[in-house]
Amino acid sequence: MTEQNPVAPLPDNDSTAAERAMLRTAGRDGLILVAGLAVLGSVVGYLFADLPGVWGALVGAALAGLFCGGTVVSMMFAVGKGAAATGAVVMGGWLVKIVVLIAGLAVLSRLDFYDRWVLMVVVLIGAVGSAVLDYRAVKGGRIEYVRPDAGA
Repeated sequence: MTEQNPVAPLPDNDSTAAERAMLRTAGRDGLILVAGLAVLGSVVGYLFADLPGVWGALVGAALAGLFCGGTVVSMMFAVGKGAAATGAVVMGGWLVKIVVLIAGLAVLSRLDFYDRWVLMVVVLIGAVGSAVLDYRAVKGGRIEYVRPDAGA
């Protein structure tokens, strides 16, 4: 009797190409989000808090870009690697982003050139927007997990 493997993974070139395409979409959308946050946030920040509002929006957009870009870059690095390596990359990337965020906020808390409320709103919009865009990219990605004909 021959043993069949009904859950055979796709060859690396097919699955990694689809994963990379999905990550490129997430990265492109993230860049558009960060640029929009920088421009619109600066305008709204200026209207509410003058120049400190502009700086708050720009710093907030930079923090949002760090998180958006950090996720995409770490996942690009993990494409095609095993589950343990992917988990290590994801957790390591998350840890680095949190350490950078805490250090950045510790430094920023001593400074007063920016508006704290504008910064908070821009970072919040960036975090939620990034999550929505990542979800949309994954949902629209055409990544197969198994090949139905692999066992035939």
